[in-house]
Amino acid sequence: MGAPTADLWEPKVPEDTDPAAPEPVAPAPTASPLLAALKDGVLSGIITFLLLTPLVGFRATESGSGPLTLTTRFGLVLVLAGLVAGLRFTLLATLWRPDRVAAVKPPSPLLTAAGHAFGPALKPAFFAFAIAYPFIAVYLTGGLSPSRYWVDLGIYILTYVMLGWGLNIVVGLAGLLDLGYVAFYAVGAYTFALLSTSVPISDFFAGALGEDFWKAWSFWVCLPVAGILAALWGVILGFPVLRLRGDYLAIVTLAFGEIIRLVLINWVSLTNGASGISSVPPITFFGIPFSSGDDGFAALFGFDFDSMHRIIFLYFVILALAALTALVTLRLRKMPVGRAWEALREDEIACRSLGIDTTLTKLTAFATGAMFGGFAGAFFAVRIRFVSPESFTFMESAVILAIVVLGGMGSQIGTAVAAILLIGGMEMLRNLNFLKAPFLFGPDFDPSLYRMLIFGFAMVTVMVLRPRGLVASRMPTIFLRERKAVSGALVKEGHG
Repeated sequence: MGAPTADLWEPKVPEDTDPAAPEPVAPAPTASPLLAALKDGVLSGIITFLLLTPLVGFRATESGSGPLTLTTRFGLVLVLAGLVAGLRFTLLATLWRPDRVAAVKPPSPLLTAAGHAFGPALKPAFFAFAIAYPFIAVYLTGGLSPSRYWVDLGIYILTYVMLGWGLNIVVGLAGLLDLGYVAFYAVGAYTFALLSTSVPISDFFAGALGEDFWKAWSFWVCLPVAGILAALWGVILGFPVLRLRGDYLAIVTLAFGEIIRLVLINWVSLTNGASGISSVPPITFFGIPFSSGDDGFAALFGFDFDSMHRIIFLYFVILALAALTALVTLRLRKMPVGRAWEALREDEIACRSLGIDTTLTKLTAFATGAMFGGFAGAFFAVRIRFVSPESFTFMESAVILAIVVLGGMGSQIGTAVAAILLIGGMEMLRNLNFLKAPFLFGPDFDPSLYRMLIFGFAMVTVMVLRPRGLVASRMPTIFLRERKAVSGALVKEGHG
């Protein structure tokens, strides 16, 4: 019997294994997700404490004798750092956990059916509540005078609702990012202020139609003029930016808004510069003044005189202007110009290839949005009865754009909800008096000073949880056989 061959004694190596490959190394044990989240939260809290110590921890206050006194607020810094650390830990341990598998749940049939059933009734319900709001405020507060704050708040919110709907035409429907929308707001306000306080115009109408005609009817005559001039400036802005899009368009519109503000400051002979224009005539009930005389509103209609009559009438005027903005927008969306706006928003090249005049489409979008901004500006001037360049800063444009984006670009009800939350929510900070308790922030704490911090936090939160806005679905303008809501995720940039 022969000797065994060498290959019989060699160990068998699998064919798919490389003999020269190194031995597999066991993976190193990873840290617990909760421990990693805890470390990240503590680190975030430390960084927040270091950043806020010079900004919030020290406060220079002026004493009665003159020199500044340096006070410290390290307790407030610790509270803010603790909030950041806690929120960071919570997010990393739940929503942002590395090993978390997001569960994809199909939409609930019940919620879908409820959305189809109650969705069309949201806008009528919103306007019905808006109409009843001043009466509800008067009833709950116990009289006209005690309801002044709440009616003024309603006017304030509706003004931004109207501005948001006007900008929604440019940004939400046409897809043109506009950071200078406050310029049209300023044009409308100064147009009414200049015309209503013009002595030659007043003398002309005094000789033609009576001495008190211009004072009584100036707002109603100047309102369409303010809208037309603002639309003209919208066309003037539209011509230089016809070939721009995206970030470049935003920069040019931002510059346009700043140019208008600087012109208002430096053209002293016309605008009175930084001092502004005062003594703007008050609004009248279609020629009937809200005065205590025999020819006043209260005497003619048999009411006891109250200054709140003018405030409530102002509320219904801005409500009517906002409703006009909404109705015109809805009507234009169904017309060829509205469909051209939406086509331009989705793809400008495809829009041009279909034979649509993109130049005219852009100009109509800018002009229409600017017109409603001019209307709102004229109302602002007659409500405040004073205008100055300080009321038309870039921050106003940023707030209006944030309302449109957070509400959902192209959605009217979303824009209205966002305006209520942002404007009304920021105003409600003034009523958080319980935060001034000694065991919390102390009597010197003013929550309204932190409104921009809360504003930024709210924007980040909504963008994380609802990146396409509060209302992410849209009802299509045209449809085949059956009208169905379209998700914002199915179209470019989620505009819908």
